[in-house]
Amino acid sequence: MKLDSTFLALTVSLVLTQPVTAQEKPQPVRMGCGAMTFDTVPGWGLRPNGESALGPTHGSVVIDKDGNIYTSAKKGVVVFSSEGTVIHSYLGEDFTDIHDMEIREEGGEEFIYGARNNNAEGIKFNIHGGEVALRLPFPEESGLKIDAFKPTAITVAPNGDVFLSNGYASNHIFKYDKAGKYLKHFGTKGNGLKEFNTAHGMTLDTRYDPPRLLICDRNHEPKGRLLHYDLNGEFIDEVITGLGMPTSVAIQGDFVSVPDLHGRLVILDKNNTIIAVLGNNPDPAKGSSYDIPQKDWVEGAFSGTHGSYWDKDGNLYVQDWNIAGRIMKLVRVE
Repeated sequence: MKLDSTFLALTVSLVLTQPVTAQEKPQPVRMGCGAMTFDTVPGWGLRPNGESALGPTHGSVVIDKDGNIYTSAKKGVVVFSSEGTVIHSYLGEDFTDIHDMEIREEGGEEFIYGARNNNAEGIKFNIHGGEVALRLPFPEESGLKIDAFKPTAITVAPNGDVFLSNGYASNHIFKYDKAGKYLKHFGTKGNGLKEFNTAHGMTLDTRYDPPRLLICDRNHEPKGRLLHYDLNGEFIDEVITGLGMPTSVAIQGDFVSVPDLHGRLVILDKNNTIIAVLGNNPDPAKGSSYDIPQKDWVEGAFSGTHGSYWDKDGNLYVQDWNIAGRIMKLVRVE
């Protein structure tokens, strides 16, 4: 299914015009439409003094089975309660610059898989102890000669196979088994139907049986798109086009949230039809922008939307690519 960007402007989104500061207490903003209507939670995730708890963000969001929210920042991974209080963090060399994350329960334990673009690896660690259980470097046995290895996305198949996208470089997607053994690769850089121009985000699309890969082709010309591949790396179809710059995808039931770096989040239904657009930034100068200080944040308007995740109640947590470190909670309105 193909939709051009004109459709993306058709959204119900009420946006306050005053920037957010540590002294002000903005009111919730309602956004979206129909079954996908949400209220923002002003100040969620900020420290008691009103400052961001994160520092620069260029990462992802996941939620564990207890409902705790994990978001990756330049300095590491910060864990929040559902009320927005910092309860834990993973700091140090192993946890910096995690660009994308997936969370998975294995043998009664939960693990986070991360793609580290600045550290040229995929990583897996236990959330309860922070022990690194697996590292996925560039597989020399692939026989590829590439200029750089800068992983941007990671996801895991039901059998434990791991997919790692070299989205900031060659745009190959590498497949490893659960022990980290290289299996194969597919894709290459370009603007053709079966090529990627920044394979930036990826997840397991569980809306289908068997599940398949849902991949964000962020910079595909003329507009970003989503693609389906099977778990053997075979192209299935082009899901939707005209999405601006889709950065990541998160699934809950029949719905998909798709952050767009231009400063909005698109929600698709089971038919991959756009049913809501959230947080659309009316200022083109502030969409796709990293350098928006906290004093210039606008409640209900995103800037460089990068990661998202659903909780069990259908609420959304959204991270901006941002110099100060921004994460927002959107509460689903019944």
